[in-house]
Amino acid sequence: MKERTPVVFVVDDDDAVRSSLRLLLKSVGLAASTLPTAQEFLAAYNPHQPGCLILDVRMPGMSGIELQQQLNLRGAMIPVIFITGHGDVPMAVEAMRHGAFDFLQKPFRDQDLLDRIQRALARDSTNRAELRERTELHRRLESLTPREREVLDLVAAGKSNKVVAADLGVSQRTVEIHRGRVMEKMHAASLAQLVRMVMELRESEPHQQ
Repeated sequence: MKERTPVVFVVDDDDAVRSSLRLLLKSVGLAASTLPTAQEFLAAYNPHQPGCLILDVRMPGMSGIELQQQLNLRGAMIPVIFITGHGDVPMAVEAMRHGAFDFLQKPFRDQDLLDRIQRALARDSTNRAELRERTELHRRLESLTPREREVLDLVAAGKSNKVVAADLGVSQRTVEIHRGRVMEKMHAASLAQLVRMVMELRESEPHQQ
């Protein structure tokens, strides 16, 4: 499947800012999409589109901070770079605590913004690759039978085939067969790799209270 071209989204109610940023991004070969309101961005947002978001903190209607909150509620992973005036720095710092990627204080140098954009696009690419990997791991896990899942959990807990056999009330040979199928279905080349996969899957699950 062909990877989508990353897009740098610019949401700012100032026409001049949008125009200048569009030209700047175009000058370095980056695809840009500019919108005057947070509501318009939210209505058009496609979570499958790679990229990053340059967002003004203060805007009429929905503010940049409120847009970030809405994106967080949707579980969106797009990195957000806030553009702030002097008085908005504390708000931007608070936004960073809630997952914003970076913020830049006006007036700023074009190169400073471009450097942040490149870092944000690299982060987005890494996040998406990790998400694809986790999704594939979950798909492999779901292909296991209930008995294979039991064997996987016990083996990943460090139990030998003999102990697993005793725990499940089956023969050691049966455990070896199940374990072989688990390794094959999970595409694990070694026991260490299989254990690492299980750890990654557990880390990606919502934490239970």
